[in-house]
Amino acid sequence: MEWHGRPYYSLDAFLKNTYGEKLYKIAVDAGFTCPNRDGTLGSGGCIFCSAGGSGEFAIKTADHPSVTDQIETGLSLFAHKRVGQRFIVYFQAYTNTYGPLPHLRALYTEALRHPDVAGISIATRPDCITENIVTMLVNLRQIFTDKFVWVELGLQTIHEKTADFIRRGYPLSVYDSCVSLLSQADIPVITHIIIGLPGEGEEALLSTIDHLNQLGTWGVKLQLLHVLRDTAFAGYYHDGSYTPLARDAYIDLVIACLEHLSPDIVIHRLTGDGPKALLLAPLWSLDKRSVLNTLHHTMKLRAACQGRLYERHSS
Repeated sequence: MEWHGRPYYSLDAFLKNTYGEKLYKIAVDAGFTCPNRDGTLGSGGCIFCSAGGSGEFAIKTADHPSVTDQIETGLSLFAHKRVGQRFIVYFQAYTNTYGPLPHLRALYTEALRHPDVAGISIATRPDCITENIVTMLVNLRQIFTDKFVWVELGLQTIHEKTADFIRRGYPLSVYDSCVSLLSQADIPVITHIIIGLPGEGEEALLSTIDHLNQLGTWGVKLQLLHVLRDTAFAGYYHDGSYTPLARDAYIDLVIACLEHLSPDIVIHRLTGDGPKALLLAPLWSLDKRSVLNTLHHTMKLRAACQGRLYERHSS
């Protein structure tokens, strides 16, 4: 397994090892909503989630109604850059398996049929994955044999008290069952974890990391908790009851996560992007390049690397 000079197994390394090149993502907004917004579970969404359902960087359906149109627009944005010939379509905004099965199949098929698309990544909630959806995804993979299908799950934390506070809307057991269902179908799972949640320090965070190691996840996204305008969480920031992480504290926690993660897990994200127009704090996160450079430098100074403190559990 070649990490291409990084002290962790990055998505870039996986893609270069597997496809011989980096594959860039085109985020699309397929017009979904979320059971935590439409009244099924709640109406306000998770406490930190923006009105755009974390899809601010997607190409909006208001301007580009079809998935194909959004892909073509995304491709045009890369036209002046020296990039590869294939791309990943990222179904990002809201809950991208929350809809009728025929509609889901049509959207995913439209993306997979595009000749420049190497595969799709579907962001969703574990309580919005059913056996029928998994069967459909397996069938699509059998049809498009040279393309991949990934599923991204927003776990954020294993701790139920925190999950209730952020209004996640499902217990840990639902995530565990979903990962088992997808793993049995050989569908890679990418798990989203938030660093900096209220009341969670390093010990709580590493408990979540240990759970991922034990249960098994193909990839992980480590996401800084952003305070965004017009979210329920913004009130806690304004009244002083929540203090965002300082950059050095965040870097320390990321390194702790990486060192305890299995070296086989692919790292898809290490910080995340907060929309500039919405971001209240921490503002240091806007300089993503500086954050990553500092992370890499600190890991080098400490001789830190992914898996250094990983303890394999017997099955």
